[in-house]
Formats: sequence, structure tokens, C-alpha cells
Amino acid sequence: MLLSAHRLHHAFADQAAVLDNVSLSLEAGEWLGLSGNSGAGKSTLGQLLAGHLAPQAGTIKVDGAALPRGGLQPVQWLPQSPELSVNPRWRVKRILEEAWTPPAALREAFGIEPGWLNRYPSALSGGELQRVCVLRALAPGVRYLVADEISSMLDPLTQLALWQALRQVADERQLGVLVISHDAALLERLCPRRLTLSDAQLRPSR
Repeated sequence: MLLSAHRLHHAFADQAAVLDNVSLSLEAGEWLGLSGNSGAGKSTLGQLLAGHLAPQAGTIKVDGAALPRGGLQPVQWLPQSPELSVNPRWRVKRILEEAWTPPAALREAFGIEPGWLNRYPSALSGGELQRVCVLRALAPGVRYLVADEISSMLDPLTQLALWQALRQVADERQLGVLVISHDAALLERLCPRRLTLSDAQLRPSR
């Protein structure tokens, strides 16, 4: 069971490549850290792995097969700004249950309060909405997560609770998790293997 990217290349118009001949593998159950300066291409790599962008060159495979063209995606990208990934006209309950109905125990573990469910996303703080989006992404059939700065807007206690809840689910289901963060201490705590993206190349973190 493996999420693999082979020789990816990606550049935006009239700019130098942010990814050049980049290869990466993430095993089921593995936690892999990714750091790099702002603008280095970390989010671009995350979006490519989840099928939000198509690579200009190279291949991405999930457990030996190409990413599916439709339906629930086995790789879920969780952006730093959760409001970008929800329909603002939907109530929170519909957003949360878009792909599955999380049990009450999991809603509690992720700190999602019953009173939020009938609200619109704009009525929640960024941190509250982020917890909704993380839990939404854990639908059965999802095998890999790209967590892109998901806890940067949370206070330390909420951050800890979110990662503990996510760790428990990921370990139970053997999900592979790519953690993108500027927080070196967080990556060191969560991820036995860590990479740095710089100058369009991936390198082991020191």
C-alpha cells in the first residue's frame, strides 16, 4: 500500500519550476513531514498528490493505480484555510456529512459541538471549521491525507487535541499522512521521516 509520485514537474506561467523531477513515497500508516520556505511549492505538491492539480510531467499512483477521475478521492488534501474547501451556502451538518456520517464519539474527539451543525461556515472560527473539514476527510475509502498547515491557526491545546484525534484514527485505519508545516518541533514530534522542499527539489531534513 503506497502513495507514490515519480519525477513530478510543475511550473506556473512565466515562473521557475516549483517542482523539478520530484519523487516521493508515502506508505500506509506512515507519517511523513514536509517543510520548506513559503512559496517553495509544498502546497502545490500536496494538491498534485490529491488530484487537485495535474502534473505537467510525471506520474502519481495510489496503491499501484492512477488517481480516480471521479467519486471519493483516496487522497485528501486539507488546506490551511478551510473556508476554501467548503460550500458557504451549506450548513455545517451537510458539509460534515458530505461523504459519510461521522459517529458521535468521533465528533466529540475532534471537539465538534452539536450547536455548530445548524450554522453556516461563516459563523464558525477558522479553527472550528478546520476541525469539521479534517473529520469530513476521514470518510471510509480515504487512504492518505495531506495535512497542509492544518493546525497553524489553533491554540496549543486545541492543536494537541486535533493531532491526537487524527493520530488515533490514522493508526486504527493505517492511513498514510503527509504533514506539511513550518513548525519544525511539530514535524519532529509527529513524523519519524521528514523532507524539505527547496529549489524545486526534495531533500531529507537535517
